[in-house]
Amino acid sequence: MLTAYTVRMAQLMDPHCDMLLVGDSLGQVIYGLPHTVAVTLEMMAAHGAAVVRGSYHAAVIVDMPFGSYEASPEQAFVNASRLLKETGAAAVKLEGGKVLAPTVEFLTSRGIPVMAHVGLTPQAVNILGGYGVRGKSDEEAKSIVEDAVAMADAGAFAMVIEGVLEHIAIEITQKIACPTIGIGASAQCDGQVLVAEDMLGLFDRVPKFVKKFGNMGVSVENAVREYATGVRDRSFPGPDQLYEPV
Repeated sequence: MLTAYTVRMAQLMDPHCDMLLVGDSLGQVIYGLPHTVAVTLEMMAAHGAAVVRGSYHAAVIVDMPFGSYEASPEQAFVNASRLLKETGAAAVKLEGGKVLAPTVEFLTSRGIPVMAHVGLTPQAVNILGGYGVRGKSDEEAKSIVEDAVAMADAGAFAMVIEGVLEHIAIEITQKIACPTIGIGASAQCDGQVLVAEDMLGLFDRVPKFVKKFGNMGVSVENAVREYATGVRDRSFPGPDQLYEPV
């Protein structure tokens, strides 16, 4: 699984990915926001629909943004059903553990597939105090495993495990029936997810768990530099780009 926010990126990733995640990480990647808390339902719906239009193979999962599901199962159903209707996505993803298990059960029993997200949950950054690795204490590690089991028992069809000590991800993967998808977790998870722009090398600073599989930032900068030079020295547009009388 990789994140996708636009039609073209979805088209390029679709043949190779089992799932595409329209993550609320678009807040930082697309809109330059400091965190995901400010992302709106309208943003998720617009980008979700774009990615679905560019996808023919992968299942598209759309994040439910902060504030769209926490108040009650009924609120979650209204907003999740809106996302599925407006985007055509296969499922929604929501962050949280035991306290949200009843919401997951409410949604899944009413026909809305839910991907869970435990461990480091970015929407809770203000409570967690940052993006540091989770599960360093025995108490917190135990709580994360309990969260995962509760979400799986509530009917989640898959689960993202983010930013935890590896043994926690391994224990969760062994304990629950649904597939686990790691991000800063363990290679022993059933799958992996990264923010595409991170792994493609579009950002200089990336989290420790990111491996850069490309260097698109340099490629884009070089192409733009060449374009700007061509415009300024009037070598672009050249004969191949101009229309002449027949």
